[in-house]
Amino acid sequence: MANAAPTGRPARLPGPPPPEHDWPAQTADTIERVVRTVRDRTTGPALTVARGVVYGTFAVLVGSACLVVLVIALVRLIDAYLPDSVFGEDHMWAAHLILGLVFVVAGAVLWRRRHGGEDRQAVER
Repeated sequence: MANAAPTGRPARLPGPPPPEHDWPAQTADTIERVVRTVRDRTTGPALTVARGVVYGTFAVLVGSACLVVLVIALVRLIDAYLPDSVFGEDHMWAAHLILGLVFVVAGAVLWRRRHGGEDRQAVER
C-alpha cells in the first residue's frame, strides 16, 4: 500500500506531459475573442438603432392614422349633436369651427410654453 494514491486524488498515469504552450489553440481563442468583441461593439448598437428607426416609423404612421380617424370621428360627433335650431339644418361648418378653435387654443398654449423656464423669463421682461 505504499504506492497507493492518497484518497481524493486519482492515481496519475504515466504518459507525455501536456504541452505548456499550445499556441495554435491560444491563437484561435484570441482571434475568436477579438471577433466576438468587435461584433458585439458594432452589431449590437447597429441593431438597436435599426430597431428604433423601424419601430419609430411604424409608431409615427399608426399614430398619424389614428389622429386622422379621431379628428374625423370628433367632427362627425360634434355635427350629430349640434342643435338644428341654433346652427340651422346644414351645420358641418360649425363642427369644423368648434374643433378648429380647440386646435388653435391648444396650439397657442403649446406655442407659449415652447421656451424653457429661463428663456420664458427673459422673453417676458
